[in-house]
Amino acid sequence: MLKAPAEFIVFFILISVFLILALVVFISLIIYRYQQKQNTYFKDIEILNASHEKTLLQSQLEIQEQTLQHLSREIHDNIGQKLTLAKLYLNTFDYTDKYKAITQVNDAVCIIGDVINDLSNLSHSMSSEIILENGIIKALEYEKNQLKKSGVYQSHFFVTGEPIFLDTEIELVLFRIVQEALNNIVKHASASIINIYLHFNNSYLLITIEDNGKGFKVSENYYGTGLQNIKKRTALLKGNCNINSIENTGTKIIIKIPLYEINATV
Repeated sequence: MLKAPAEFIVFFILISVFLILALVVFISLIIYRYQQKQNTYFKDIEILNASHEKTLLQSQLEIQEQTLQHLSREIHDNIGQKLTLAKLYLNTFDYTDKYKAITQVNDAVCIIGDVINDLSNLSHSMSSEIILENGIIKALEYEKNQLKKSGVYQSHFFVTGEPIFLDTEIELVLFRIVQEALNNIVKHASASIINIYLHFNNSYLLITIEDNGKGFKVSENYYGTGLQNIKKRTALLKGNCNINSIENTGTKIIIKIPLYEINATV
C-alpha cells in the first residue's frame, strides 16, 4: 500500500481546518442574523402593543372629554333652565290663591322630577361606562338618540346580521371611530339626516355612517384630524376605511373590520 506524502496530509488537514472554521463562522453569522431579526420582531411587537395601548387610552380620554362637554351643555341648556323655571314657580307662589298655589307647587315638583331623571340618565352615560356595561349596539343607540334629541337631525340606527361578542377594548375603539364621524358631521356637514348602519357578517363587521350634508371633495390632503383619526383607528383594527363624498349631496363612510382576526390579535 502506498503512503500519502507528508505534504499532502498537512495540506488536507489545513483545508479541513479551514473548512471547519468557515462553517463555524457561517453558522455564527446565521445565528447572529437570526437573533437580530428576532430582536427586531420583538421590538416591533412592543411598538405595536404600545401603539395599541396609546390609541386605546387616547380613545378613552376623548370619549370622557366629549362626555364632559355633553354633560356641561346638558346642565346649562336643559337642567339649568328647568331648575330656573321651578324656582320661578316657587318665587311667585301666591298664598292668597289656593288653586293657583297648588298648581304652581305641582308644576315645580314635576319639573324637579324631570331634572332628577335627566341627572340619572347623564350619570349612566359617563365616560366609557356605556360601552363597558351595555356594549357597542346600546352605545350607538344612545348616540343616535342624543342626535335626535337635539331637534336638529333626523337620525336612524340599523343593526343587521347576527351580532357577536367583541372584546371591550375593540368595542371602545369602534365606538370612538363612529363618534369621531358623528362629530365631523355635526361640526362641518350642515346635515339634517344622519344614518348609522351596523352589519355583522360571519367574518367581518361593516359600519356605515352617512349624512345628507354639503359634502366635500375627497382627497388625502383634504382630510382633517377627525378623518385621519378614523383611518388610523380602523387600521389599528386591521380594517379598511372608504370615504365617499359628493359636494352638496352628502358623505358616506364605510368601515370594514375583520372580526375573528381582531378578536384573536388585539
